[in-house]
Amino acid sequence: MLILRYEPVDMFKPLRAFTGVYVDISDFAMDSVLSAMDQVLDDAKLLLLAWNDWATRRPHCLETGRRSTPVEALLRLQGVRRLYGWSYRQVQQQVKGSLVLRQFTRVYGHTVPDHATMNDWELALRPATVRLINQRVAELAIHYGTTEGKKLRTDGTVTETNIHYPTDSRLLEDSVRVLGRMLSAGRELVGKQADVPKQLFVNHTRSVKRLAREIGRASSKKGATVAPKVRKMYRKLLNTTRETLEHARQVIPVVKRYGGLAGEGLADSLTHYLPLVERVIDQAHRRIVLGESVPASEKLVSLFEPHTAIIKRGKPAPRDTEFGRKIMLDEVDGGIITDYRILRGNPPEDEQFQDSLDNHLDLFHHPPDEASTDRGIASPDNEAAARKAGVKRVAMPQSGQRSPERIEYERQTWFRLAQRFRAGIEGRISVLKRARHLDRCLDKGEAGFEKWIGWGCIVNNLVLIAQSIIKPRRRRPTPLAA
Repeated sequence: MLILRYEPVDMFKPLRAFTGVYVDISDFAMDSVLSAMDQVLDDAKLLLLAWNDWATRRPHCLETGRRSTPVEALLRLQGVRRLYGWSYRQVQQQVKGSLVLRQFTRVYGHTVPDHATMNDWELALRPATVRLINQRVAELAIHYGTTEGKKLRTDGTVTETNIHYPTDSRLLEDSVRVLGRMLSAGRELVGKQADVPKQLFVNHTRSVKRLAREIGRASSKKGATVAPKVRKMYRKLLNTTRETLEHARQVIPVVKRYGGLAGEGLADSLTHYLPLVERVIDQAHRRIVLGESVPASEKLVSLFEPHTAIIKRGKPAPRDTEFGRKIMLDEVDGGIITDYRILRGNPPEDEQFQDSLDNHLDLFHHPPDEASTDRGIASPDNEAAARKAGVKRVAMPQSGQRSPERIEYERQTWFRLAQRFRAGIEGRISVLKRARHLDRCLDKGEAGFEKWIGWGCIVNNLVLIAQSIIKPRRRRPTPLAA
């Protein structure tokens, strides 16, 4: 049965009961940042956002069954995971042995959920809910005076998916390995049947792995033409992959007929991978055998993370080509990430500024006094849209040939100060990648990717709000109305 929270308990109170033994309670207390984060997270709306998803996870979960880990504790456990960069197993171990973390996560003296339970509850959260949680945290930043929404800066970055470097030989090897593993499982489920030939369940993983290794050794340097010897090995690898693919197609009705419920699940898994393997075979045949140049938008770079895009942003080697998803981040004064958007493919960044402006208006109900971007986002249309929305100072440096008037405009003091403020988002992206682990997503699937980005932004905002509570910044007093 889903519950909202445990009864509050002071975990440090029993320490005061030791008679004749001096115990300094301050040694066990939370640090100032964690204590301030505890204050910020004590918000009912945050709990209700997660409650709406988890209350529909199972039928009748609000009336029957044993009591679950509370919503309040589960949300805080997710925050601890990303705050310290731990795995779920590490979260379980560290919270289990720490009075401070038990108090912060509101688990108190109850059983800490194991790593599988925490993972299951996190999977039940929708990406849209995590986005709403981040918006609520941004509203709390306004409440605690961390930001006023007077400045807006936006920029794009790339978060990699957790895949190996995609080459045609390795993708073909992955295809045979995955399908071969399922064929071996199908052989165990079906057993010996008179009408089912044994050849259907042959696993070519070992031979394909050896062939892919030979291709790697014989391949020439990147960018050179494919040698005839390598092309011959690729043809052999393609033929083996096609044979495995055909066997997998024929096995689907067989495991449905003889495999029972497990056979139905195996058939669903095969059905999921068949079109992906077809794409791998097609692009390898076009590139290696026919010598075509396959557009990046048509390439599949991973069987396990098919949403991964090939992104080139003009960076120097070795970052000239990145495999992941492009992300647009909107940041306001105070360092608060008010919005994040995961883009499909590699679209131009200048098309995203209007969404940043609209989100700012929805959150703060007023336009920023100052909006600054880099040259990749700057365009006459975006500058006109910002002025139309009521932005007083628009600092978008023009690329290419500039007129004398434009040069004089960009030399103004306020423009240069705005560009200095804009440069701060580069540091924010660096912090997000180093401390909040937005450099590489370790969760699986497109939904997992979106939530990975969302939790990184949420924890970033919580830390900044906590720091502003500890050391409130000096702000100019608002002039009284006449």
